[in-house]
Amino acid sequence: MTEKEIAEIRRRFRTNKCNISHIRGCFVNEAKEIISEFDQSLGMMPEDDADAMLKILKKTLSGTPGRQLLDIEFSTQQVMESEEHKLLCELRSTQLKDEELVHKLYEKIISTYESNEGYLILLAYDAYDVFTKTADGEDELESSKVFNYFLCSVCPAKEGKAALSYYLPGKCFRTVVADTVLGAPELGFMFPAFDDRNANIYGALYYTKKLNDSHEATVDALFSSELPMPALTQKETFAQILEETAGEDCNMMVVRTVHSHINNMLEEHKAEKIEEPPVLTKEDIGEMLTYSGVSEEKVEKFYEKYDENFGKDARLNPKNIADAKTISVKTAEAKIKISAGNAGVIETRIIDGVKYILIRADADVEVNGVNIHI
Repeated sequence: MTEKEIAEIRRRFRTNKCNISHIRGCFVNEAKEIISEFDQSLGMMPEDDADAMLKILKKTLSGTPGRQLLDIEFSTQQVMESEEHKLLCELRSTQLKDEELVHKLYEKIISTYESNEGYLILLAYDAYDVFTKTADGEDELESSKVFNYFLCSVCPAKEGKAALSYYLPGKCFRTVVADTVLGAPELGFMFPAFDDRNANIYGALYYTKKLNDSHEATVDALFSSELPMPALTQKETFAQILEETAGEDCNMMVVRTVHSHINNMLEEHKAEKIEEPPVLTKEDIGEMLTYSGVSEEKVEKFYEKYDENFGKDARLNPKNIADAKTISVKTAEAKIKISAGNAGVIETRIIDGVKYILIRADADVEVNGVNIHI
């Protein structure tokens, strides 16, 4: 799904926009036991509570495609035969009202999701009237189709902290202990995918809060599908491959050039308003390395390591490889952050046999809040 398609569904999560009538789910303790189940009418909840609940569900559709939000793709054989896909379709067609099907979903999550604290599994079904856009961008008077989908969120539940509060009737202070507090989702998904403003049963949208943990066991149980390498792991793996293959050529200029090219790619992608997420191939990276002076032999070694770690035809999200905002330089004694647009002010040099990191300082320089003279 594109950012635009995700944003369109996200906008529905308001009490006056969505057709969600009920929120159902269960509370699971640390021992993986369901200790409570609920099916609560959204319309019967106070408006503030209903809005708060929808905001939590909405966070399952937050983040960046290719980082927190990952596309799940089902093969034709899975759609035709697999139990995983059949369950998702039946949950959707029964609007989450079939107890046996809902409990099958609970069991898949509980048996594979690892947590040191209690958590809630939240489920919500929605029917979205999709209006066709006119030539001037306005919605037509009648919708041409309905997008039926459901959302699943797994949210940690923590005990609230005690706080000192002023009790007005008694004219005194007293300690108030909050009940269990519902946290933002750790993982979740939407089925089916909303591609080209249509339901795509060959896809789902998966959410993971942590960039270094995609909860692969849970993904396998729910979808029997492989996810891309977690975003943080991609970044670490890319750095390791570059260090190993470039060797002595892996200098400040090489890293700065790669970072600069990736940022230019992201800026062009944004300026051209391309809806599909940006992608980076090994050939793209190879051209950057060659441009920055890395030998052809070492570029070929980079290709080999890339294939081994990411896959021969793997496409990476450039946002997972380079920080679009800053360049970070770290030594044992110091850590320096410079905005990506000013990367040219930093360089490395050897003076009298000693290695230095140099930062050009043409403007004011401040040390511990004091302007100094150089």
